[in-house]
Amino acid sequence: MHHASFRQLQSLVLIARHESVSRAADAMHVTQPAVSLQLRTLEEIAGIALTRKVGRNIQLTAAGEVMVDFSERILRLWEQAADELAALQGVTSGTLRIGAVTTAEHLLPPLLVPFTLERPDVRLKLQVGNRAEIVNMLARHEIDLAIMGTPPRELRTNAARFARHPMAFVASPAHPLMKKRKVSLQDVMACNLLVRERGSGTRTAIERLFRDAGHPLNIGSEVSSNEAIKRMVSAGLGLGFLSVHACALEFETGLLAILPMQENPVEADWHVMHLTDQPIPKVAAAFQDYVIDNGQDLVRRELEGFYKKIGRKARASAP
Repeated sequence: MHHASFRQLQSLVLIARHESVSRAADAMHVTQPAVSLQLRTLEEIAGIALTRKVGRNIQLTAAGEVMVDFSERILRLWEQAADELAALQGVTSGTLRIGAVTTAEHLLPPLLVPFTLERPDVRLKLQVGNRAEIVNMLARHEIDLAIMGTPPRELRTNAARFARHPMAFVASPAHPLMKKRKVSLQDVMACNLLVRERGSGTRTAIERLFRDAGHPLNIGSEVSSNEAIKRMVSAGLGLGFLSVHACALEFETGLLAILPMQENPVEADWHVMHLTDQPIPKVAAAFQDYVIDNGQDLVRRELEGFYKKIGRKARASAP
C-alpha cells in the first residue's frame, strides 16, 4: 500500500462521522470536491472501496470500517506525539477536546478562558450535546474529557467529582404557585411539568427526587432543550426542573423564579471524566487537574451572587 496523507485519513474519519461528504467538507472548512478527491485517492491507495452511497447518506464498507478505526488511532497518536514534543520544551500545547452536557455549557467558559489564556499554545475543541451524544463522543474517542452529572454506566471511566451544583423547580413569576408560602411535591404533581428527555442529567435528578419521596413522576411534556423549557415555562405553560446556572439570565430579568419549596434548589454533582483504558493527552490531563482544583470555587462565586439577588444563602459546598 502506498503512503496515505493525514488529510486523507481525516477526510475519511469525518465522512464516516457525518455520513456525508458535504458535512465533512464543512467540518474541515474546505470544498466538497476537495474532500471527494481525498476519498477517491485514499480508495485508490487502499485498492478497495471504503464507502458506499445509501440514499442521501454515505456508509462505510467493511474495508472502510477497518480503515476508519486505524485512521482514528493514527491521527490520535500524531496529536499525542505533538503534545509530548511540546512537553519536552516545557510548553503545554495541543488540542483540548472536551465535551459537556448542555446544562454544563454555562459553567465551562469561566473555566476554559483562564486556562487557555495561561496556555496560548492550546487549541480548543468544545462539543456540547445531550447526555447520550456526549457519551457516544467519548466512546468513539472524539473527545478526551467529558463533563456531566453522573458517570455513564455503559463505559469504564475514570471520573472525579469537582463541584456541587443546584437544580430547581422553576415557574413564571405570575404562576399561581408562586403566591403560595410553601409549595409541596403534590402541588408540582398537579401541574404541567416540563422535563428533559430520558437519560439527561436533569431528568435523572428529578426521577431520583420523586422516587426518594415515594411519588410517581407525572410528566406533562418531554422537551429535549433547556431553552425550549425556559421559554414555555416563562410563558406560563407549566413548571420546569432545570439547572440554576442555565436560568441565571431569566432570573435576573424576571422571566423565571424559583418555586418556594423546602429543599429547592436541590444539589447534584458535576464530574469530569475520561476513558479508563485510554491515556489522555497532557493538555487534557492539565485541564482535568485545573477543573478539579478550581471548579468548586467558581460555582461558589457564581452562586453567591445569584443567591444574594434572591435573598438566599449560597449552599454550594466543597466536594
